[in-house]
Amino acid sequence: MNFGVVLKVLGSLLLFEAALLAFPLGIAWYYQEDIMPFILSILALLVVALPMVKFFKSSGRLRAKEGLTIVAGGWVLVSFFGALPFYISGSIPSFVDAFFETVSGLTTTGATIIDDIEVLPKGILFWRSLTHWLGGMGILVLTLAILPAIGVGGFQIFKAESPGPVADKITPKMKSTAKILYTVYLGMTVLQTSLLYMAGLSLYDALVHTFGTVGTGGFSTRNDSIGAFNVNVQIIIAVFMIASGVNFSLYYDIYKGRFKQVIKNSELKLYLSIILVAIILLTISLNGTVYQSLTESIRYAGFQVGAIITTTGYDTADFDAWPTFSKAILFSLMFVGGSAGSTAGGIKVIRLLILGKLVKREIQKILHPNAYIPVKINNRSISPDVTASVTSFFFLYLLLLVAGTLLISLEGIGLVSSFSSVAASLGNIGPGFELVGPAQTYSHFSAASKMLFSLLMLFGRLELFTVFILLMPSFWKDK
Repeated sequence: MNFGVVLKVLGSLLLFEAALLAFPLGIAWYYQEDIMPFILSILALLVVALPMVKFFKSSGRLRAKEGLTIVAGGWVLVSFFGALPFYISGSIPSFVDAFFETVSGLTTTGATIIDDIEVLPKGILFWRSLTHWLGGMGILVLTLAILPAIGVGGFQIFKAESPGPVADKITPKMKSTAKILYTVYLGMTVLQTSLLYMAGLSLYDALVHTFGTVGTGGFSTRNDSIGAFNVNVQIIIAVFMIASGVNFSLYYDIYKGRFKQVIKNSELKLYLSIILVAIILLTISLNGTVYQSLTESIRYAGFQVGAIITTTGYDTADFDAWPTFSKAILFSLMFVGGSAGSTAGGIKVIRLLILGKLVKREIQKILHPNAYIPVKINNRSISPDVTASVTSFFFLYLLLLVAGTLLISLEGIGLVSSFSSVAASLGNIGPGFELVGPAQTYSHFSAASKMLFSLLMLFGRLELFTVFILLMPSFWKDK
């Protein structure tokens, strides 16, 4: 293990976080709020980060082992120091709660322990939502895009942090790939902010809710979430939520004029099909029971389907009070997620697609035992390594769901609340059902459970394997 390069990169990352804290500091100064929590947090970051950058050498090739350590360590460190403004300001008196809130933001989960959002300072709320934008595409990928010093060997970082079973570079150079992805990301951010501003939101609210939408996070400045805003705002957010669940490389294909490649993309077709079917079923369930108007039923159904499948977690209504069939549809979507290469969390549509094709192949092999039947996605054969990775992922995901539910239930929490809270944390969704429904928070859980939820959120955001491998003793042995 080349600890020198690991510590130097982590130090650079912390310096980058210190620079980012200047934005909420500016917001706090503009609204004449207390700026000391941000100044003290920046100073703490500088005290830790500067020696790491100055005294450790970055010579040597960045291998997979260093890349995994940087990604996992980076997310934990950024979450730890990102919690300081919440804690120092007194907005969140418990550091465990502040850490939970920060992890929830950076992993774009959107689960919160704050019961009354609207009493918090604007600077703190801005930082809270900015963590969504930073974590959506990936903190380290953003660092690769703007810090040439760690561009060499950056694919190991990109691979460990990117969502999905396969991390494909858009261009041969990792730095160029990172810049393309963030150009698309920034473009969507600017476009949605402009549309929300024209729809009646202040620039501040437009920015905050754009961060939560394109990052598929779900933090809002209102206790009623998006239900506090007009219909136009709700429609804009719904559209951008679904758009943010699409593989961002497809937007680059559109820019390059490769429309046929986009239209034929199997994952995109399945993703949009699931959304369409879920909206239709949910509309049928809601129309005439919860909402009397068909248009109203479609609007609420469409928004909530988009919010759950993309793991954004925004809401316009208390869906926990909807009919059982409606809740069952939303519960099922919690185990789908968005596309690989998007900012959405969850299992990912591509894994479900591969798993479905694996099941189909096994059925065909019963009829034709000697036949060679490859698994193909977009007319390309999937390697055995990828199919093995997908099946392993499902096993680990199920293992964490069961283990997490058992541990949370030790608090005496009901089965539905325990299971949905673990599923919502591991899938980076945020709201669940019953005690963690859209009208509730995670504040009533113990400190131990909140730390468990934080760990599950990190597991989900880093695609399980990145965290699991660090827990193996053999990983730390040099060979």
